[in-house]
This record gives sequence, structure tokens and C-alpha cells, in this order.
Amino acid sequence: MVGLGACTLTGTTLILLLLPKSLESCGHIRISVPIVRLGDPVTASCIISPNCSKLDQEPQILWRLQDGPEQPGDRQRRLHDGSQESTITLPHVNHTKAFLSCLVPWANSFQVLDQAELQAGYPPASPSNLSCLMYLTTNSLVCQWEPGPETYLPTNFTLKSFRSRADCKYQKDSITDCVPKDRQNTCSIARKHLILYQNMVVWVQAENVLGTSESPKLCLDPMDVVKLEPPVLQVLDMNPELVPRQPGCLWLSWKPWKPGEFIAQECELRYQPQFGGANWTLVSHLPSSEDQFKLCGLHQAPVYTLQIRCIRSPLPGLWSSWSPSLQLRPTIKAPTIRLDTWWQKKQLDPGTESVQLFWKPTPLQEDGGEIQGYLLSWSPSDQQEPDRHLCNTTELSCVFHLPSEAQNVNLMAYNTGGTSLPTPVVFLKNEGPAVSRLHAMAQDPDSIWVDWEAPSTEPQGYLIEWCQKSLNHNYRNKTWRMEPDGSITGILLQENITPYELYEIMVAPLYPGTVGPPLEVYAYSGEKALPHAPELHLKHIGSTWAQVEWIPEAPWLGMIPLTHYTIFWTDDQNQSFSFILNVSFHGYVLDHLEPARLYHVYLMATSRAGSSNSTGLTLMTLALETSELHVFLGLLVFLILFVSFCWTVWFCCKNRTKFFWPKVPDPAHSSLSSWAPTIMTEEIFQLPSLWDSGMPPITKITVLEEEKKLTNWDSGDNSQTSSLPTLVQAYVLQGDPRATSNQFQPSSGTNDQVLYGQVLGSPTSPGVMRYLRCDSTQPLLGGLTPSPKSYENIWFHSRPQETFMPQPPSQEDDCVFGPLFDFPLFQGLQVHGVEEQEGF
Repeated sequence: MVGLGACTLTGTTLILLLLPKSLESCGHIRISVPIVRLGDPVTASCIISPNCSKLDQEPQILWRLQDGPEQPGDRQRRLHDGSQESTITLPHVNHTKAFLSCLVPWANSFQVLDQAELQAGYPPASPSNLSCLMYLTTNSLVCQWEPGPETYLPTNFTLKSFRSRADCKYQKDSITDCVPKDRQNTCSIARKHLILYQNMVVWVQAENVLGTSESPKLCLDPMDVVKLEPPVLQVLDMNPELVPRQPGCLWLSWKPWKPGEFIAQECELRYQPQFGGANWTLVSHLPSSEDQFKLCGLHQAPVYTLQIRCIRSPLPGLWSSWSPSLQLRPTIKAPTIRLDTWWQKKQLDPGTESVQLFWKPTPLQEDGGEIQGYLLSWSPSDQQEPDRHLCNTTELSCVFHLPSEAQNVNLMAYNTGGTSLPTPVVFLKNEGPAVSRLHAMAQDPDSIWVDWEAPSTEPQGYLIEWCQKSLNHNYRNKTWRMEPDGSITGILLQENITPYELYEIMVAPLYPGTVGPPLEVYAYSGEKALPHAPELHLKHIGSTWAQVEWIPEAPWLGMIPLTHYTIFWTDDQNQSFSFILNVSFHGYVLDHLEPARLYHVYLMATSRAGSSNSTGLTLMTLALETSELHVFLGLLVFLILFVSFCWTVWFCCKNRTKFFWPKVPDPAHSSLSSWAPTIMTEEIFQLPSLWDSGMPPITKITVLEEEKKLTNWDSGDNSQTSSLPTLVQAYVLQGDPRATSNQFQPSSGTNDQVLYGQVLGSPTSPGVMRYLRCDSTQPLLGGLTPSPKSYENIWFHSRPQETFMPQPPSQEDDCVFGPLFDFPLFQGLQVHGVEEQEGF
């Protein structure tokens, strides 16, 4: 059977412990102290009865504090009656309220046998700041105090007191204790327990299970701590016939609280003008016996707030609370001001003029008086006629018709206290020089700087007038000011300036008794940039280009002119491009685009005030058509073939460069023995017979048979070439050995002679072998073809076929004969079949 073993309230959770019927009353917990100081140790023991048959003979006893883990006790033992006891000591109790449980293992879990509650807290501290007030309204002594820090334990407060004599040194009669309700920190002692004008001792006692404390004792007479109720403050309505009204004054009266009328009192008054930042002004030592008071020296504030409070006097007492506020307006005094005036005239007919008069009040002292309106009047020349009122207004301007006989009018400010001194307004013509070089520019969106050059005659001051250009015909919207300093040449206008508007500004000099001619200028109150760039539109698009256009924004007043446009476009791979355009452009062609690619285009408009962007334009270029693709691929293939052909030609001809430009080596740095014979037979030409032993070494040698005569032989004639002896060899210093004689190139750009020579001889004929030497600037071709220029190809002429007739040697010719050994370069020449020529 199972029964209800325990019902425990933990915080707000109800715990039901269902114990087996056989385990009821098996365990019991004993705690040394159920309530301890917070942080102190506590000792507990759990005893299990031997009658619990369901438990083991020596069950293991465990402990659990609040929701903590299970833990064994410090010691477990068997008592002499057979019961089991477990003892545990908790070194620190850190919970203000906790439950300690005794458990035993049961069916793979734990079963609570008993549970006890622990409480921890602090003893009460001494209450402080005890004070008492005697209220005549409730006729009781009310005391209050501060209880001190939290104890976490139920704590009772009691207000104790007794009557005393000899300055509270001796106790006379005890007074019933006062217990506050609902844990309040105040308590009241009824009048029936008090004896007025007799001392009493009061203190507060605090008590809980951990201790008791008391506040310092307070010795007082209940009548010395009387707190009066505030009096009633009101305005005193004086008869103006009996008491003349004085500007800036108030007449006040108050009535004491009726239950305290028998008590002598002293009061104080405070007042404050109703505008921001004003402080209270205090008036003390007002006797309650006099219920009338005149308060003067008040400024012309719209309304004043006043309050009053009182205290027992001359006996000790406490100040009452401040009375409810009273709002009063002091007596107004007449305005004390100076009126600056300015006017504009318009002739309506020969006898009447329309005048627009402006004025501005300037207080002559700190409190110039409140102004309720302005009065403009004209006094006729006939003193018997009353003054004619032209305007009565609360504004600072007036339009009226001025009679032709009127030369001046009077302007006054007034209020309930009276009128100011009249200001005469004299209408005179503009005289004197005007200002020059008037200039205006915006200082910021809320101000305009105006400067000018002073006239030749220094004025007494200046009149400055400004208004928005769109409101030029409405006089009431004009703003003006007078500057009494005639030496200034500039002023900052900040009144009634609206940002980014066009203003008309007028400056006129002021001379004694007259006003100089005005000068006008126009200026903007700050400039603003274009709020957004023009919107982009797509006009045309192709596969590699796109044309966009935009409509420029129409300029408006105050708009800063644009300096340039910048167009941006970005592809789908985040590659960005941009281009800067003049403001005269209204479109642009995006080129070098890729076909079938997505692009985002933006336009930025820039001015001196900054830049602004347009909304984005997204476009996609067209894909390539089939014909365009075929053309592109054809061009690509042609380009590849052309490059391949050029490379092949270069590779095949790189070893044949000697065919075009044969090189002529320097004989001084060569060896004839190492020369290779030419493959092709050289042309043979008839040589002159002039002998010149002073000529330099020759650069070409041709060996011929002496017996054979070559007539009409040309390099192109193969039959004649084949008839030459095989032992005759031609040696060429430079060039391709297969090149013909007409392919030799002279040095370009110089006049040096190219020297040639021929060796004549036969391997069978006796005699000395001779050589011919020729001083000539032309190749020994025997023809009419001149040497090529340095910039010409060597085949630039085709030499015609002609017959060359050999001539016998002559002393007058340039070519001469001589022994072969006389030529230094022939020492290395070997000619087969000419053994009789020694030295070769």
C-alpha cells in the first residue's frame, strides 16, 4: 500500500512525496538550529527505525540539500536500539531558504524518508533617520524611519516612547507601543497619548529570530515639530482710484490655514517668470499678521508664477509645503523703445500718394515694456482739428494714403500702460551718393553675405532690405534692418532666409535727414546639386556595341550647373569600364562589347556640389549571326595560313641571303690559300693596258687562258661559258660562289674605288704570266649598267646583250700589265700548268 508521506511547498512548486505504507515513519531528521545566520554552518542527523522491514539491515543513508546532488553523511552508525543514524555538517548555508532531505536507495532510484526546512538571514540593523512631525490636521504625531538593509527573515518594527522630564534624562510614564501596518516604515501616535509642551522620548526597535536592534533615541516636544499647512495665496484687486497702478507691480494677499490661525507664523514668497531657464526669486520674512503685500520690480514677462509657505515663529517649527501656484500678470508700463522706419512711395494721383511704411522696435533698456500695437497718426496744420489716425496695427508695416499737404507723420507703440514717445517720420527725396560695387553670395543655405563699397560721402548708417524674388510685389514679406554704423561695408543676413531661394537685396545709405538712392543685387541662398542623374534609355544595340541616350534635367533656380557626365558599365564578370563626357553630350556608344553578354550601365552627373547617380540600365548584346560567324572563321583561317606561309618562306630562304647582298671581305685580313673556288664561271671582259704600280691591292682576280680570245661573251651565254678551260678558276672574296659578276654590290654611300684585276696566262705557253690591274669605280662587267645605289636592288636594271671587243693594252688606259709576283695577294695563288712561274 502507498500513502501520502509528505506535502512540501518549495517556492511556488508543490512537491508530493508518495511513500510506501511500510516506509512511513521510518526516518526522522533532527537539525541543530533550523534558522541560522547566512553563511554559518549547520548540523543535522537522520535516524532510521529498525521497524522498517522493507529496508536492509544496514541501508546506506544519503543527503540532499535543495536541488543539489545526493551525498553520503559525515558518519553513519548503528545505535544501541538497532536504529541507523547518519550525521552531516553543512559548512556554509548560502540559501535564505532551503530543504534538507534524507534518502535511501529504492528500486534503482532514491526514496525520501524525511525532509526539514532551513532558513538563513541576518539580524536586523539599527533603524536610522528617525523623524517625527506633529500634524494639526490629523491631530497626531507621525514618525518615520529607514529600516536598514534586508535581513531575509521576518522582522518586526515597533515605535516605542515614553514621557520624560529634565531634558529626557528620566523616564516618567510609558506610552503605548505603535506597531506599523503592512511592513510600513511610519507609525502615528494619537493625540490622546500625548501631552503637548512636554518632552517625550521616541525610538524604533527592530527584532527577528537572530537578534534585536534599536535606533538612536529622539527627544522632542510635540509642539516643536508642528508642520503647518500652506496658506492660500491670492491677488488683491486694488481700486485704481484709491491706489494708482504702478508699472511692474503686483498686489498680493494670503490667508493662513484656519486650524493654525492661533499660531504665530512667518512666511516667504517665491516667484518665477514663465519663460525657459528662469530661476525662482525668494522674498522672506513676510509676517502672517499682514495679509497684504506689494511686489514690484517685475519685468514685462507675460505671466509670473507665485507660491508661498509659512513656519511657526518665533517658536521652533517646520516649514509648510509650498502653496498651489498662482499665475499673475504684473502691471504693464508704457513701451520705452526706439522705432527705426523705412518707406516706399507710389504716386496714385496728383493729390494722393500711396506709402508703404516699415518700422522695427529697439528697446532702450533691458525691460522696454510690452508692445500691444502701433499707432500711426497725422497732425493737420490747423491745430483745432484732431489728429487723423492713418494706421492702428499690430504688424511692423502699414500702407496708407498720404495727403499732398502732409510732410510727416507720427508713429507710436502702445500697451495698457500707455504709449511710447512719438517717432516723427519725414518723407524726403533720396539725396546723396549711393553705394557702389554691391555684391552678395550665399554663406550657407541659411545666410547671405552682402558687401559693398562705401560712397564718397560717409553716411550715418545703412538700410538693408531683402525679400524672395518670387514675392517681390508683396511688401509684407520683405525683411529689412538699419545699421547705425556708417563705417561698415558688409553684413551677414540671417533673418527670414530660406535655403536655395533667389533673393533681391537692396542697400541704401542713410544721411542726416534723408536716405541715399538704393542699389539692388540678386543672390541665391545656397545652391543645391542635382538630386539624381538623367535616366538612361537604350536607343540601338548590336552584338559588340550598344547606343544609350538620356534627356538632361531642365535647370531651375538655385541649381548648380553640371560640369560633366561619367558613364559606367559592368559586365556579368564584374569587369568595370567608364568614360567621362562633356555636359553637351546626350548619348554614348558603348563599343568593344562581347556578343550575348549581360551589361549594367549607370550615368553619374557631377557638379561643384557633388555627384548623383541615375537608375541602372541592364542590357544584353545580340548574338553573332551565322554569316558573321562564317566571315570571322574565314578571316581566322586565312590569318593562320598567311602566317604559316611567311614562316615557311623565311625558313627556306634564310640560308640564301648571300644571293641578295654578297659580302666583300677585307683582303688585308684574309688568306688566299683558304679561299674556295667559285662554282660558276665568271664573265670575261676586255681589260685596258694601263700600268699603274701605285694602285692598292685588287679585290677580284680572274685567271684566263692566253691563247683563247673571248668575243661577245656574256654571263647569260652558256655556250661560251662551257668553252672556257677547266683550269681557269675565278676566286671571289665575298658573296655566294654561285653568284655572277653582275651581282656584286659596291659600298653604299661612299666614293671609294672598287679595284679589280685579271690574271692572263696559259699552262702550255711559255713566258711570264701577266696580270691586269684596273682602277675603276664600276664592276668589271664591260657593259653600260651602272653600279646600284645604296637604296636600290642589284637587279634594278636589265643589261642588254651587246658585243664586247677586247682592246690591246695601251699606256693611256687605266689598266696595265705586270708580273704576277708584283701583286702581294697573288703569292698564295696556285695555277695548275704554269710551273715556270716561280713564286706561285
